[in-house]
Amino acid sequence: MKPAKFDYYAPSSLDEALDKLAELGYDGKVLAGGQSLVAAMNFRMARPTALVDLNNVPELSYIKPTEDGGLAIGTMTRVFTVENNAEVAKRFPLLVEVAKYIAHPQIRRRGTFGGAIAHADPAGQLPSIAVLMNMKALIRRKGEERWVDGQDLIIGPFMTVIEPDEMLAELVLNAWPARTGYKYVQVSRQSGGYAQSAVASIVTLDENDKCKDVRMVLMSVGEVPILSQKAGEILIGNTPTREVIAEVAEVVTSEEIDPATDLHATADYRRSITRVLAVRSLTEAFERAK
Repeated sequence: MKPAKFDYYAPSSLDEALDKLAELGYDGKVLAGGQSLVAAMNFRMARPTALVDLNNVPELSYIKPTEDGGLAIGTMTRVFTVENNAEVAKRFPLLVEVAKYIAHPQIRRRGTFGGAIAHADPAGQLPSIAVLMNMKALIRRKGEERWVDGQDLIIGPFMTVIEPDEMLAELVLNAWPARTGYKYVQVSRQSGGYAQSAVASIVTLDENDKCKDVRMVLMSVGEVPILSQKAGEILIGNTPTREVIAEVAEVVTSEEIDPATDLHATADYRRSITRVLAVRSLTEAFERAK
């Protein structure tokens, strides 16, 4: 199929893009990489009246170190660039690990870091990682800007707090403390396919090898990425033994997720594999933290 008729604008600066979004309001839609939006338009699942293409706005593509040891990533930075950036690999290797699961290299060369997060696909890897890492999201509109915590950005499937006249401009990643480990694992029907379930963990150990902090997100088992609360309640202050990790996986999958049945998998299957993935993710993350 072909998309419904729409107007097209290609601003060459950030100010011009913000002016156009302010003018269009609810009629406008931001086009970043377009890997998801264009497909939805072709199937008439999305019918924007106008597109504001950000691909000619160089101010939105960068990876910059921050003073506290973190990174600031512009929304139009390609996923492939993030995957292959030396500073990203050094400071946040989890992003490199996750990126390799996102579709295929051709897709990652076109898809954008911020665009994927703003799309808020419940089965998308980067929205879940934004929640897991609690990235700070800079949201801009004409004459104004505001910051939103990553865990507050997504409010529903394909829904964020970004208003029609706003855009996601930047993501800031805070530095990890010492003795921090990470792990992303997923199950999908084929390489590059959407995950039937996925789990990502970031953990920190204290000097006695007890859990000082833990964040675990579960993907494709709810309408939004699920940031586990039970994992912290059980693990923090305790030694992450095999038994304790197994308890976390059991409690999380029985109390915190709500997987759906569809043509790809049943709810029971998703719950079962999520339990296995939670154990693998936490076990490897704690090993890396050591």
